[in-house]
Amino acid sequence: MRPTRTLAVLAVLVAGLAVMPSAQAAAGDDTEAGGRGARAVVRDVGGAVVGIVSLHTNRGKLTVSGRLTGLSPGFHGFHVHAVGVCDPAATDPAGTVVPFLSAGGHLDVDGSTHGHHAGDMPVLFVAADGTALTVTENDRLTMARLFDADRSAVIIHALPDNYANIPARYSAAGVPGPDAATRAAGDAGARVACGVVVRR
Repeated sequence: MRPTRTLAVLAVLVAGLAVMPSAQAAAGDDTEAGGRGARAVVRDVGGAVVGIVSLHTNRGKLTVSGRLTGLSPGFHGFHVHAVGVCDPAATDPAGTVVPFLSAGGHLDVDGSTHGHHAGDMPVLFVAADGTALTVTENDRLTMARLFDADRSAVIIHALPDNYANIPARYSAAGVPGPDAATRAAGDAGARVACGVVVRR
């Protein structure tokens, strides 16, 4: 092919790319509320970084992904909480220190019980070496909800999450069924790590 013809073909291709929407824009990625995605730098109570959780929209869903380390092996509750404040020295009304209580409850938009909150996510599995990798999609979370007036935070809990899945038979013989704490947070225990969700 002659050099002049080659240059002409390249010019046409470049011009075509310039007018085509990007694949990301065509898929609707991170265009909601003008955002390019979000992330949370997750820290433990001592302030050490345990990892980064990324959040971005894709075809009407929010993809949440993260690689974390320095956690105790086993399953851990993993949620988006309603307030973007991660205070490891937060206190309850009685003055007792409850780390990251400042992040409020699970992000909820319609008064649901636990297991149906917008911020409820699959439990995080931590391997024996203290590392975890998670990727999930959520069609109840949106950038607008993450960045409402008080923003939001990612929380990792000390214990597994039962999603308030305690069958009625457990209360049939005088044995208590799910109490208020179970219905609110799935008995996931203390908040061991927290990261405020911020725009990229």
